Amino acid sequence: MQRNNRIILAACIVTVFVLIFISMAALKYVQEKEAMEKAVIMENNSGPTQWQKEGAPYIDVQLLTPNEYSRPQIAMNEVKYIAIHYTANPGATAMDNRNYFENLASTHETKVSSHFVVGLEGEVVQCIPTAEISYATNERNVDTISIECCHMDETGVFEQATYDSVVKLAAWLCTRFNLTEENVIRHYDVTGKNCPKYYVEHSDAWDQMKADIAAQIQEDRILQENL
Repeated sequence: MQRNNRIILAACIVTVFVLIFISMAALKYVQEKEAMEKAVIMENNSGPTQWQKEGAPYIDVQLLTPNEYSRPQIAMNEVKYIAIHYTANPGATAMDNRNYFENLASTHETKVSSHFVVGLEGEVVQCIPTAEISYATNERNVDTISIECCHMDETGVFEQATYDSVVKLAAWLCTRFNLTEENVIRHYDVTGKNCPKYYVEHSDAWDQMKADIAAQIQEDRILQENL
């Protein structure tokens, strides 16, 4: 009888600990979800017009439908890097690439996405809020905002309009998250992948882009001080 009582008591204790663990995990999930939703609301409330005043290019906000293949709605830990990519899809537009990410919810082809896509004419489409991760930069997804860049041909070189918008977008994101040009990286710098192709194969072009971003950061900070 005493042995049975001890077994029941032990089972009750284990059950209590399991329930406490589950409750703590659930509370943490709710808190993270609320924090992410608050950040998304704050981002949406500022909006493209305000962002332009701060130095950003015009951003067309076309958020992906939440889904596990391209917008899993996992909260970003913190923003440490801005990663530049190329689409490896010559001639495709920003919306073409955004819609490819959107369709993954149906096709289940792979898991991939990006926070922003910069088009051939410099247009910028936002696919994912900066408070959430995208599937773009492997182990750095948890702390990196990714920018996919369209290009006309296999060399991967950006059109001037694309280049200009990338510089402005990256610089604005740096000021927004208190980063410098040293926090702007290539996909290559994380995984060794040849992305963005032209700016991996031509290190001088990459150095120039970072210098241009640094100069734009300084302009944006002066601009924002006067708002």
